[in-house]
Amino acid sequence: MIAKNTFRAALAAMGVLALAGSASAQDTLKLAVGQRGNWDTSVSELGQRAGIFKKHGLALDIVYTQGAGETLQAVLSGSVDIGVAAGVMGVLGAYSKGAPVRVIGAETTGAGDLYWYVKSDSPIKTLKDTDGKTISYSTNGSSTHGIVTAFMKQYDLKAKPTATGGPPGTLTQVMSGQIDVGWSAPPFGLDQLDQNQIRIIASGNDAAVFKGQTVRLLATTAPVLQSRKAVIDRYMKAYRETIDWMYSDPEALKVYSQWLNISEAKAKRTRDDFFPKPSIDPDKVVGLDTIVKDAVDLKFTATQLTKDQLSELIQIPPR
Repeated sequence: MIAKNTFRAALAAMGVLALAGSASAQDTLKLAVGQRGNWDTSVSELGQRAGIFKKHGLALDIVYTQGAGETLQAVLSGSVDIGVAAGVMGVLGAYSKGAPVRVIGAETTGAGDLYWYVKSDSPIKTLKDTDGKTISYSTNGSSTHGIVTAFMKQYDLKAKPTATGGPPGTLTQVMSGQIDVGWSAPPFGLDQLDQNQIRIIASGNDAAVFKGQTVRLLATTAPVLQSRKAVIDRYMKAYRETIDWMYSDPEALKVYSQWLNISEAKAKRTRDDFFPKPSIDPDKVVGLDTIVKDAVDLKFTATQLTKDQLSELIQIPPR
């Protein structure tokens, strides 16, 4: 009888261990995310903090970059599995040159969250006052690079586009006089705007080719998509679930504000004033027919990508 009880206890213990092992078994995905703290780029971070990705059997290893150009390079080099907020023009350009990049989702549609600013006492009032002045973007191939390129063409500017990295470093360069026109995205810069230290002269939507169109993407590579398709599919399910949570549960604003050490009021302002929920819908790249034409006009691609090429490039997992 003792032997039977011992055997049963051993089986029970083995069962507990097996369940624990199953519960703790998670697939790890490495992510490169452009611009730490932007509401749109925070989906993976917030979802992980809320336990949503864990629920889908995923552990995210997140590194932050200075912009979409760095993000895309991390993807193409194989350093990460997924790039979050890769600039659409940079992705099209890389694909057109033979890079094995693949799109698994839209990241941001519309460019109203991005803004260009000057010191409050600057003589520059509009983009047309920037001849001979420096105007910033984050990194080559980023959405801000594409928008500044569009500004130059649309307004026939004679400004000097300059890569300045992320918003904190850009602000330092503007305030110290190294750069004439800086770029940013909320929540960064809201305090300086409220205190009249800086003044907005343009938003990303002032570039007509980007207004209402998808400007940033979720990207991976063909080898990763082929070898880890089921994991990528689960990532996108968790990503979509996190977005729903971010716009329906007040706890999301609390998590976001605590992560960035900002007030919940500023967190709510960032979300509600700059990022309507449809703007971060990952399921559709909006304005694709126009985007491929603009990519040629802005010299990111030599020719328009064909429908077959776009079908190979864009492989968004179904809901």
